[in-house]
Amino acid sequence: METLTFHVEDFEGPLDLLLHLVGKNKMNLYDINIMELIEQYTAAIATMQQDHMELSSEFIDMAAHLVQMKSALLLPRSPEAERMKAELTGRLIEYSVCKKVAAALGSRARDLYTAVRAPMPLEGAAEYSRPQDPDKLVQAWFNLMGRSLRRRKPRQERFEPLVTAPFVSVASRVAHVLRGLLRGSLHRMGQLFSREESRSTNVATFLALLELIRAGRIKVDDSGSLQMDRARRPRQRKQTAGEATAHE
Repeated sequence: METLTFHVEDFEGPLDLLLHLVGKNKMNLYDINIMELIEQYTAAIATMQQDHMELSSEFIDMAAHLVQMKSALLLPRSPEAERMKAELTGRLIEYSVCKKVAAALGSRARDLYTAVRAPMPLEGAAEYSRPQDPDKLVQAWFNLMGRSLRRRKPRQERFEPLVTAPFVSVASRVAHVLRGLLRGSLHRMGQLFSREESRSTNVATFLALLELIRAGRIKVDDSGSLQMDRARRPRQRKQTAGEATAHE
């Protein structure tokens, strides 16, 4: 077996080195003498290490893999050894095909005529020189920040007032409005609503006001003054059949 001298920088990886050994020993790529190839590769790696050459981890990993394969090949009828042999042969065939294709594409690229235009000089200053109102820029920035805040997922604290807010019924606000009119403390519609009250309270008050107007209990003029209809008579109760007979 011929003793070969190798330089690790001459190869792109362990497969490239293995393919080089296959060519040097004139092996058939589809019927490789795996034992001889392993001996060649491990000897080459050992020589490189003796020469204090820095080897990448992929060369060392391949060497360990080949030693493991050699151990399996020494066993009689080892399915694992046949599997590893077929896997290595397939990788070498694929790498050989890719290398030939890359060489063909490289030769075609070298024959192509490439024209490159010199960079054109910039016309005018590359700086933004249009005058802008600083206040408008600040307002635009705050608008953008507001949009980003609206897109965020709302925090739990924002829902707590809605969940913990007391329930306000329309009936209770109806009683509140009538009580204020009877006591004389309520005169205008604006007295019913306040920013200090919760939203649910103001909504219930507004619905109560609409219900009282619809029922004719109170009146609201154009100035917003409230008047209670004290002359409104209660609805007449329907007579029963017995009461109608007795009346006759």
